[in-house]
Amino acid sequence: MPSTTPTSVLPPAVPPTAPPAAPATTPALGREELGRLYRARLSKGRATLGELFGGHIEVASEGAWVTTSTGERFLNCGGYGVFLMGARHPTVIRHVAEQLATHPVATRLFLEPQVALAADALVSVAPPGLERVHFAGSGAEAAETAIKLARTRGHHRLIAMENGYHGKTMGALSLTGKSVFQDPFRPLLPQTSHVPYGDAVALESLLATAPGEACVFIEPVQGEAGVVIPPAGYLRAVRELCDRYGAFLVLDEIQTGLGRLGSWWGADREGITPDVLLVGKGLSGGVVPVSAVVATREAFRAFDRDPYLHTSTFSGAPLAMAAVRGALAAMHEDDLVTRSRELGAEILPELDRIVRSHYGDAVREVRGQGLLLGIEFAEPGPAGDLLIELIMNGVIANHSLNSHLVLRFTPPAVLTRSDLDFFYDAVDRACRAQGARYAPTAEGDKIHA
Repeated sequence: MPSTTPTSVLPPAVPPTAPPAAPATTPALGREELGRLYRARLSKGRATLGELFGGHIEVASEGAWVTTSTGERFLNCGGYGVFLMGARHPTVIRHVAEQLATHPVATRLFLEPQVALAADALVSVAPPGLERVHFAGSGAEAAETAIKLARTRGHHRLIAMENGYHGKTMGALSLTGKSVFQDPFRPLLPQTSHVPYGDAVALESLLATAPGEACVFIEPVQGEAGVVIPPAGYLRAVRELCDRYGAFLVLDEIQTGLGRLGSWWGADREGITPDVLLVGKGLSGGVVPVSAVVATREAFRAFDRDPYLHTSTFSGAPLAMAAVRGALAAMHEDDLVTRSRELGAEILPELDRIVRSHYGDAVREVRGQGLLLGIEFAEPGPAGDLLIELIMNGVIANHSLNSHLVLRFTPPAVLTRSDLDFFYDAVDRACRAQGARYAPTAEGDKIHA
């Protein structure tokens, strides 16, 4: 007898005689009512930000595009790095739909196949030597897990980089190198230090004071600091210094990993393997929240011995694991790592040309790797103004949490030629509208409207 278990929750084509569809579970909300709910139930500040960015209400997404309640469409080159494969990639949706229809959340007493298959798939693309996986729900949770792994190995002194970003829970916040986020919540974790990013000499000086005791957290490219790219060979030098001084190395690839830089990992660019790799953002294909810690067998030893030492109710939930499997499958099927590298190589010089043609010397640098791109301005103001102007022209970008000088783009690797043409045209219009306010005139002055 054939199984009657549904394999998909995607609605079938509706025949002419089908009964009326059930009422929508989400009521339609206007801007005024939604703003009232945000202010009353969520955050007044968040409501104000929504109004600053145009008061749009996003209700649907597919591929590189977001649709609002009024039917406007925006090219999503933001999302803080989540949407490398766009929104609702068919392969991811198929995996998630099948799991949702069968077993979305596990008991955590029995063995469950999705989590094992997801872990195996992730290890298969991780840097060599990383063999064990712990799944979590957010990047900050992954950072917390890495701190605990380091402590199980006797590494209780934390070293992170100035302007780095690792999350805002208390342990992760101790590592995040920005006082504006830290100061309201002090005291944070003790024995935590920060050194300048890209400065191997400063790192060595600190490591030498605590041989065998330190844990170093570092990003291959600092995203929230404004797409800060370290000198060539820096990551390799950090790995060598950690080996020399017996330090534990955590590589935070929550934003840079899974093809964002045009390679599977930032670690691949210099051929290093950390003790722990942090993964997130695009790990679920932008469908459900999920992150992961991928570790060497030695680093993971304490968690191997005691599975209750570090747990979370929804760690490895089957629905999220199905999304991970779908996302990794989509990466392979569409060769999105190569696509990210090729798109980045095209976009970066064209973005540089457009921005400089309107802003001139008001632009300090246009830089990036793969599809992590940033425009750094010479003074405060232009980044925020251009972000708003881009939205008015149909493109979503992001500010940088740790740098008010940098506007950031994290476009998906599924952009078509028509998407690219739209992007270039929109950036040109937005820069033309704002550039004259900041670009020096022939007399050396600037026009500030």
